[in-house]
Amino acid sequence: MKKISLLGVLMLAACVTINIYFPAAAAEKVADEIIKDIQGNAPQKPELDLKPEPKSERSDFQTSFYKIIDQAINHTISPAQAAEADLSIDSPEIRQLTASMEKRFSALQGFYAAGAIGIQADGFLAVRDAASVPLKDRNQVNKLVVGENADRQALYQAIANANGHPEWVTQIKSTFATRWISNAQSGWWYQSSGVWKQK
Repeated sequence: MKKISLLGVLMLAACVTINIYFPAAAAEKVADEIIKDIQGNAPQKPELDLKPEPKSERSDFQTSFYKIIDQAINHTISPAQAAEADLSIDSPEIRQLTASMEKRFSALQGFYAAGAIGIQADGFLAVRDAASVPLKDRNQVNKLVVGENADRQALYQAIANANGHPEWVTQIKSTFATRWISNAQSGWWYQSSGVWKQK
C-alpha cells in the first residue's frame, strides 16, 4: 500500500473547484411533496427499515485513515459546499405560503372540476372558461386565480432563497410547472403546446 501524505491530500483538496448545480431530482421530489400537501393527498411516510449495517471488512487502520482524510477534506471544503444536496423547504415564508395555498385549494377545487380554470404550461392558473362560472362568482374566481399565481411565484422565490441560491428561481418555477400538471387530478384541464387538454 502506497503512503499518501496528509499534506498531499490537503493540497489536492484545495485545488478542487466546486460547482453547485441545481438539484433537479430533489426539486421534483420537493415539488411533488408540496403539491400533494396543498391538495390534501400527501402519501403516508414509509416506516424506516432499521436493519443493522453489515460489518465492514476494512481494517481498523484503514478506517482510521479514511476518517482522517474525510476530516481533513471537510475542514478544507465545508460540507455545505458539496455539489448537490436536497432542497430545504422549511422556512417561515414557505410554511406561510403553502398554508395559504392549502386554504385556497378548497375554494379552487370546484372550479378545477368544472373546467372553469386550468393549469397553463408555465404552471400558473388561468380562467379557461369564464362562461361556465356563474356571473355572481366570476369576480371570486378571478381573485382566487390572481392570489394563487402570486403565491406560486413567491413560493418559488422563497424556496430558492431558503437554499441560498436565489438564481435558481427560474429552474424551480420550471420544475413546478411540470409537476403541477403531473399532479393534476383526473378531469382537470391543463395546457400543452398552447392547446387546452383534459386529464
